[in-house]
Amino acid sequence: MLNRRTFLQVAGAGAMTLALAACGGGAPAESEPAAEEEPQEPAEPVAVRAVALKGPTAMGLVRFMSEAEAGNAADNDYTFQIMASPDEVTPLIAKGEVDIAAVPANLAATLYNKNDGGVRAIAINTLGVLYICELGDAVHSVEDLRGKTILSSGKGSTTEYGLAYVLEKNGLAVGEDVTIEWKSEHAECVAALAASSGDAVALLPQPFVTTAQAQNDQIRVALDLTEEWDRVQTGDERSSMVTGVAIVRSEFADANPAAVDAFLAHYAESVDFVNENVDEAAELVGSYDIVPAQVAKKAIPECNIVCVTGEEMKERLSGYLQVLADQNPEAVGGAVPGDDFYYGA
Repeated sequence: MLNRRTFLQVAGAGAMTLALAACGGGAPAESEPAAEEEPQEPAEPVAVRAVALKGPTAMGLVRFMSEAEAGNAADNDYTFQIMASPDEVTPLIAKGEVDIAAVPANLAATLYNKNDGGVRAIAINTLGVLYICELGDAVHSVEDLRGKTILSSGKGSTTEYGLAYVLEKNGLAVGEDVTIEWKSEHAECVAALAASSGDAVALLPQPFVTTAQAQNDQIRVALDLTEEWDRVQTGDERSSMVTGVAIVRSEFADANPAAVDAFLAHYAESVDFVNENVDEAAELVGSYDIVPAQVAKKAIPECNIVCVTGEEMKERLSGYLQVLADQNPEAVGGAVPGDDFYYGA
């Protein structure tokens, strides 16, 4: 067996029975008895090659992966890989070497634009994972950030654009009401927070927040940026802060819609299990070397792991991508994807 920490391949032991559309030319004449239907053969298993990134975008898959390994998700032949960087995933999609991938939301849009609509979003798998943290108890609303310095990494990324959106919607202008001090990595933000005189806060993602709190129990989560994003939605706006989505190669989806739907069904069950059975899920997360189990146990409830599909996915995700595009079109690969980007919507 291959090392499950880096590569898990599961050969399906059977096939899911799928209803097949009847073929042929119309109903028989009234004077002739209808021919008995032939028993339908179960659909042959399809090879489904999936990949996810270390962190929250992979956490929701762990039950699915373990069930496949045990032979309990045997309707198709599922292969899973867990990788450290989006840069490792991009060429696999472009070359057709992977069928389904859990990736950052803006990367999904970029892949769509750079590959002539060659991928589609099938689910939002992670909402926002960004949190404002402080040493103390001064920040309880976005307005409380007025006059403060926000320590953050990720300049020029979705972190910057998401933060700017929430601040702007709350009437705070970057550079006037709030200062953002950019760092190269999360650990540097935590070090700068510890050295600050109390007028600084840090913007950190899960599960790093949990890791930082284990090292310094004085760090307090002051604001959940996902909740703050939701708070400023008005009128017909229904966008959400989105961290990760699952995508499928369009060619694969067109050839194997039943396999995509089966994958989504397993995925939804897995997400429910992870959110409802945190202790057991954390052990699985640790066993797949995504993050240590003790970190996962505390982080899972704060990671906003979901499986949102169809029209709701389209509404939430398209609004989020539009916010990014309004600030920097290149953040989504040049333009917000068209309607054909949203599978099942």
